[in-house]
Amino acid sequence: MAQPLPNSGGARRSTLVRFVSGYGQEIVIFCAILILFALVSAINPRFLGANNLTTIFSGNAYIAVAAIGMSMIIITGHIDVSVGALIGVLATISGTLAVAGYPVWVAWLAPVVVGMAVNAVVGMLVAYGRIPSIVVTLGMLSILRGGLVSVTGGAWINNLPPEFLLAQQRLLGIPAPVVAMIVLTGLAALWMRYTATGRSIYAIGGNAEAARAAGINIERRTVLVFMIHGAFAGLATILFATQLKIIQSTVPPNLELTVITAAVIGGVSILGGTGTVVGATLAAILFSAIGSALIFINVSAYWLRAVIGLLILTTVLIDMARRTNETRSAKG
Repeated sequence: MAQPLPNSGGARRSTLVRFVSGYGQEIVIFCAILILFALVSAINPRFLGANNLTTIFSGNAYIAVAAIGMSMIIITGHIDVSVGALIGVLATISGTLAVAGYPVWVAWLAPVVVGMAVNAVVGMLVAYGRIPSIVVTLGMLSILRGGLVSVTGGAWINNLPPEFLLAQQRLLGIPAPVVAMIVLTGLAALWMRYTATGRSIYAIGGNAEAARAAGINIERRTVLVFMIHGAFAGLATILFATQLKIIQSTVPPNLELTVITAAVIGGVSILGGTGTVVGATLAAILFSAIGSALIFINVSAYWLRAVIGLLILTTVLIDMARRTNETRSAKG
């Protein structure tokens, strides 16, 4: 008797459903970017000009890189509101080393090392001191912001050496920030999906006690995630500090909110446990595209904050509704 053939169509549909459910927010943002490009270019064809596309994809690359680390922090159930101040401090350190005559690799490496060191302290206070991350990072925000202004007075750092300006360079004709954004997003996504350490981040954010029962050392893992976040903040600093030929020794306004927003709108649940870094990167690109689109259709750029605020509320409400449905289904 002939054996029935496997239901390949059903298997394909099941795979497609799992893919869509796992990357639903990312797909929505990607489609939103495509629709935005199509609509605005129909109104003003110059929107798709090479210079504008370069600005869109490279201008917010440092935000996307910072949002990678922030996504990991939020997935574990924490948050960091000091990342903007940290990037401001790290940019000042990097620029000062560059103009002081240190090798360019030292000026690039210093933000990564210092960022990891600062966030290691934050992580230990959160993990071992049992202090809520919002409290610790608010304190760190004040320390970094106040210290930076007190030491530098908001002075400008000039005469940066040309070889230091990494963000102005190209690799195979592609702007270096775009290459860095794509490579770092891909590596982080693969690490979080296919390594035990990366998957444990989701376990901690989803159910910390269950993760501990499974043998995960939550304290050590929390400190590690904060250190990784500090490293990505340092890498974002390099892209931020090397965009122009000068650096102002101040904290970029609202940068921490933009980074957190990119992670949340990108699909990272503010309650922890779910999300991907790919979504955060796409959200950063969407912000840049919306800001550019408003200019090309002669709408005040101030509307960008209102649009982003609406996206935040919509994303959070959808996430809350999804969690409620999951809870009801589990009980049912």
